[in-house]
Amino acid sequence: MEKIQQTREKVLNSVCFLSDEQLNEVPEKGKWSIAQVLEHLYLMEMNTVDGILETLSKDEYNPVEEKPLHHILDRTVKRVAPDDLTPSGEFQTLEELKRKLSKSREALLKSIEGVSEEELENKSFIHRRYGLLSIRQWVSLIGYHEERHLQQIEEIKESLLKKAK
Repeated sequence: MEKIQQTREKVLNSVCFLSDEQLNEVPEKGKWSIAQVLEHLYLMEMNTVDGILETLSKDEYNPVEEKPLHHILDRTVKRVAPDDLTPSGEFQTLEELKRKLSKSREALLKSIEGVSEEELENKSFIHRRYGLLSIRQWVSLIGYHEERHLQQIEEIKESLLKKAK
């Protein structure tokens, strides 16, 4: 949990000095704005929380092997977000986005509060790319996913700087 908290702090520190206009500026046609990336992080975390809560409500144990989640950091491999994780594209303020991200993180922490190690390791649900992941692996994936998108945010910031010159 500490690692995903640190990654979240890096994400928020990366955007804290941007104006709402900069956050919502699309760097080029077909690309996401930083605000859309942040909304996507919120949607992914809330979707994961839903999966965790549904999985914990069942009396099924599906132990799974470790998956190479760190591969998600490779941004040379392009990914397309599923529809339910695609951001709206509506103008959003940094404050709104910070509230959403705080809400999703609070929901994540609450969803695993008091959950036994056995359940974290042996209760699992499907990821569209990796197949079955344990709840613990899902929590780790959130951190890797945010790291991936932190790289994207930095690329967008660089692109906007070049565009402004």
